[in-house]
Formats: sequence, structure tokens, C-alpha cells
Amino acid sequence: MKISVLGSGSWGVALAKLLASNAHEVTLHFLRKKHAEVVSAENEYHSLPGIKLPEELTLCDSLDGLGGADIVVLSPPSYAMRWNAALLKGIVSDSTVLVTASKGIEKETGLRLSQVIESELGGAERISVLSGPSHAEEVGRGVPTGCVVAARTAKTAEMVQDAFMNCDFRVYTSDDIIGVELCGALKNIIAIAVGICDGLGYGDNTKAMLMTRGLYEMSLLGEAMGGRRETFSGLAGVGDLIVTCTSEHSRNRNAGLNIGRGMTTEQAMDAVGAVVEGYYAAAAAFELAQKAGVEMPIVNELYGIMYKGKDPRIATAQLMGREKRWEQ
Repeated sequence: MKISVLGSGSWGVALAKLLASNAHEVTLHFLRKKHAEVVSAENEYHSLPGIKLPEELTLCDSLDGLGGADIVVLSPPSYAMRWNAALLKGIVSDSTVLVTASKGIEKETGLRLSQVIESELGGAERISVLSGPSHAEEVGRGVPTGCVVAARTAKTAEMVQDAFMNCDFRVYTSDDIIGVELCGALKNIIAIAVGICDGLGYGDNTKAMLMTRGLYEMSLLGEAMGGRRETFSGLAGVGDLIVTCTSEHSRNRNAGLNIGRGMTTEQAMDAVGAVVEGYYAAAAAFELAQKAGVEMPIVNELYGIMYKGKDPRIATAQLMGREKRWEQ
């Protein structure tokens, strides 16, 4: 297949390398010529040191070739998804399958990223979502990884599954595009909370509590928005939650760690040096929960910390001091 990857961060690069290793004709598109030149000269991406790009992978500093692609993979930060999707207007055909590999919610509208793509390009049945516990640093090295691709039709999901799957990258299919996509966005919020707890010097008990109750909150909002609860028990949900909350590669956990150690939100994200998707997702989830009438105390407290400057220790005390209740 002919596949184009738009979004040349570490995740886009890792996916392009994976797809090229599957013997597809793959083009990785850069929107900055200098960026493409540096990666081409060094034959690796700065955030993936030691991971060499295959000769079969084509690097391009324009949108040339996108029109003839069977699949286009979009992997920009959530805040840039609409702009990237708009670039494809009049270029990709109506039969091109579109894959969003980004994890987030559009802050301004509360739309899932597949909805953002659909609003720009139409064709809901050709849009799919790739998600799951999959750090670029490990996928790029061929570490065994499991993900899920969700789409409205089995035809689209299975086409993407066939394109990505190999002996190191196992892909399952799902028709719960809402649930899978919300898992990918909401787990980042909980990972920031877990990082804060580590930064404050709390222990494993605290992390386990946050992850478990965080997963419950995620599933409540997911169901309210039309997803299925069982999706949150799968790779896209609990799987991605575990890896994002515990890994040294996790930008969201590391941002939380910085906040717990005393940095402001802005300082914490600057120190990470890359996009912290949980920051944007926290605001979107806070608003979506309010509209849906869903109680999400962890999300509410994290929103207070990141957007209102609330002291994390006070937020912890208020979470622990909530009225007693049955576990659900």
C-alpha cells in the first residue's frame, strides 16, 4: 500500500518506520524544510536517538504524493489536528482511509480528533483511530507492542490493522471509536495526577488509588458520551493508562512530577520540552463532564491545579475528605 504520515514528531516518525518495515511505500511529510533536512542528514529523529530510519522510507518537505495515498496517518498534537486536516482538502481522494494516531480532545470545541477530521474532510466511514499503550521510543526499537484500531466499519478497521500489524506490533480491531478515542485522551489527565503524587512524595498506594478511581471516572464520561464501558478495560483504556502513569517516557507523568516538586504548570510543561496532551484534555474533560452531568473529582482537582493554581496538597486533602460511599 501507499501510505503517507503527516505529523513528524517522534510518534509519526516511529509509525512511519514501522509501516516502512512492513514493505509499504511510505512517505513521512515534514512541514518545515529545515526539519526534514536535519532528519535526512542524521538518518534519525532527535527524540529517538539511536533509532535509524530505513532507506525505504521517503522524507518529504511538502504535501507532494498525499493525493495518491491509500492511507494517510495524522499524528500532530491535538491542538494542530484541525489545521493539519484542513491541509488535505482538495488533495486526498474520498476513498483514502484516514487514521488519527494522536490522543487528545480539541480544547475549543470538545470534539474528539476523529470528529475534527470529519468536520474538515467528511467521510466518517473511512476515518479510524489507532490507540493503546505505545511509546514511540519503544515502537521505534521494535519492542513488542499491542494496540487497537477503531472504526465505524469493519472494512476500514481491518485495512488499517493489516497495514500496521507485524510480529512486533499486534493490532486488534474495535467498532467503539468513541470509547477508544476517549481512552487515549483521558488517560493523559490521570497520568499527570499520578506524576504529581510522585512529586509530592506519596507512595505506591496513592498511585494505585488514583489509577483505579481515574479509570472509573474515564469510563463514566466515556459511557455518557456513547462509548462502551468494556473498552476502558482493554488496551486503549487500562493498558494505555498503566504505561502512561508509570513510564519514564511519559510526558504527562513527567509534567505532573514537576508540578508535585513545586513548579508552576507553565514551568512544568516547559521542562518537559514537548507537548503535554493532558493539559489540554483536562480543560476539555472538565467542560464535557459538566455538560454531561458526570462526577469526575480527580479531573476537577487536576483542572484546579493546572488552570487555577490550586495547591496539590490541598487538592489531595479534598479528594481524600470526600463523603464516604460504596465503591462502584
